[in-house]
Amino acid sequence: MNQKPMSENDRRVRAHVWVKGRVQGVGFRAHVEYSARQMDGLTGWVRNVGYNTVEAIAEGERAQVERFIQMMKDGPRASRVDESNVEWEEPTGEFDRFGVKRSM
Repeated sequence: MNQKPMSENDRRVRAHVWVKGRVQGVGFRAHVEYSARQMDGLTGWVRNVGYNTVEAIAEGERAQVERFIQMMKDGPRASRVDESNVEWEEPTGEFDRFGVKRSM
């Protein structure tokens, strides 16, 4: 059996993402949840943090997670992202789907 070596894009990764700006009252979490669920195999959560920040954790193949990060930076049409921060972490496999987590 010849097994194809795992490429960097196939490896599971985990990103912890924060975006700040006009992200409350514009359907930001719903947009993130819907978009993440369209990415087959992506798991994690999104939640509001304070007045102007949304936080998310996403696990999946690197290409998917990078697409997820860009989607968060773009946000839905009515939003405005002024600042974003991404921390790469080791994936834990603790999630079985992507959903909205209760706000802090």
